[in-house]
Amino acid sequence: MFNSDEACDVIQIDLTRVRRLRAALVPADTVTALAETFRALGDPTRVRILDVLSHGELCVCDLAAVLSLSQSAVSHQLRLLRGLRLVRARRAGRMVFYALDDRHVVDLLGEGLKHVAEAAVRPARRRAPAKQGSVR
Repeated sequence: MFNSDEACDVIQIDLTRVRRLRAALVPADTVTALAETFRALGDPTRVRILDVLSHGELCVCDLAAVLSLSQSAVSHQLRLLRGLRLVRARRAGRMVFYALDDRHVVDLLGEGLKHVAEAAVRPARRRAPAKQGSVR
């Protein structure tokens, strides 16, 4: 149901502002790539993998042991993360080691963790009381 507190009571579009903001928007292909990155971060197992790798490079065997997962499950998730360039692989003989792809991944994970920590201590925003005669 439409809540009148969530939208303007009148329609009055500032065309100058709208045009300026449209010109400043992130390109559609970049938005899609970013959404894919956030979708990858929407899985708790993948976030745990990134968390472990934020401490340093590990082989698949050790990564699976730290997370108490099968090597197959970890490899499956790493393949997806590698495709999104969130992690990189390095082969050393018969071993494959994984690390976060670059500093941006560490920063992204850190900013997400800060956001979650802040949200946990901040009280939930209360809704403004309904206007007289309005229906919620």
